[in-house]
Amino acid sequence: MSINVTRSSMPDYEEFCAEIRDLWDSHWLTNMGEKHNKLEKALKEYLKVPYITLFVNGHMALEDLIASFMLPKGSEVITTAFTFASTTHAIVRNGLKPVFCDIDPADCTMDESGIEALITKNTSAILPVHVYGNPCHVEAIEDIAKKHGLKVIYDAAHTFGVEYKGKSLSAFGDASIISFHATKVFNTIEGGAAVYRDKDRASILDDLKNFGIRDPETCCYAGGNAKMNEFQAAMGLCNLKYIDAEIEKRKRAAERYMERLEGVKGIRCVLSNSSDITKRNYAYMPVVFEGYKYLRDEVWQKLKDQDIIARKYFYPLTRDFRCYSNLKTYELPVSERMAENVLTLPLYAGLSLEDTDRICDIILK
Repeated sequence: MSINVTRSSMPDYEEFCAEIRDLWDSHWLTNMGEKHNKLEKALKEYLKVPYITLFVNGHMALEDLIASFMLPKGSEVITTAFTFASTTHAIVRNGLKPVFCDIDPADCTMDESGIEALITKNTSAILPVHVYGNPCHVEAIEDIAKKHGLKVIYDAAHTFGVEYKGKSLSAFGDASIISFHATKVFNTIEGGAAVYRDKDRASILDDLKNFGIRDPETCCYAGGNAKMNEFQAAMGLCNLKYIDAEIEKRKRAAERYMERLEGVKGIRCVLSNSSDITKRNYAYMPVVFEGYKYLRDEVWQKLKDQDIIARKYFYPLTRDFRCYSNLKTYELPVSERMAENVLTLPLYAGLSLEDTDRICDIILK
């Protein structure tokens, strides 16, 4: 039986049908309806964040969040190339220039020791990524940002439910985004959210995700259409009821992986063991194959031959995309090494320990 790298968590079919039944009565399917507003409130409480705005997906949350800061066009944003395409695209689509900082090999997040050397008179913000749910070095990044008067916007797509020192990881920096894509720990089919400190940002984000329209006769920005619809919100309301149980199931599989693979020469699990992480979400199972008897790509192929789909996540670096050929001048030795050697193994709530062992057996044989 095929095992994919992930599998979407879904509520009971009848439960979802019951949740959407009243949409046939109201015929209200989008435009910040009742379910959208109910989910927004529920997530604000669950995540323990000051302010939150829902979006149709995580990418539009990031693109509009960056836009809401009104950074000078053409200014530079220090970020990472070891990330999903969305991070870099959102910067560029806002008319800004990504400047790539290398990463820490221990957790694959931005290496803060390299940030200050990249700051110029044109730098306007820092956009780090909490990779695999591993927290960036948030205190150090905040100190640098304050010293140089820069905004900090986190791509926290992987961090749903993660807490750092008892505080939601998505509440750090000036603002963050979270993804609710079907492959994430918590999903609304597609979806995402912006989390922020400044209450006034809510009206700007609401404008930007609704064509810039504030009322029937007022258009404030050249916005787009990034609203979460009622079916997405209904899926979120159902999934939120079971999120803690789903994370616990993920934890069991992740711990079995670590039990079987940690300590094997040439294999290293890239999940931060910091005691400051007071709540984890086990979103991914990233493993580095360096000095192992097989190369990463050989392990990937051996698993694929057994209908087990792992993912080279992240490969290639966004710096190496054809559309960013003008950015290849950035030397990122650690990012390159990780991109060549990291493999994310299958991990989802429904992954049995038997299948986890089967995957480990193939890797270790």
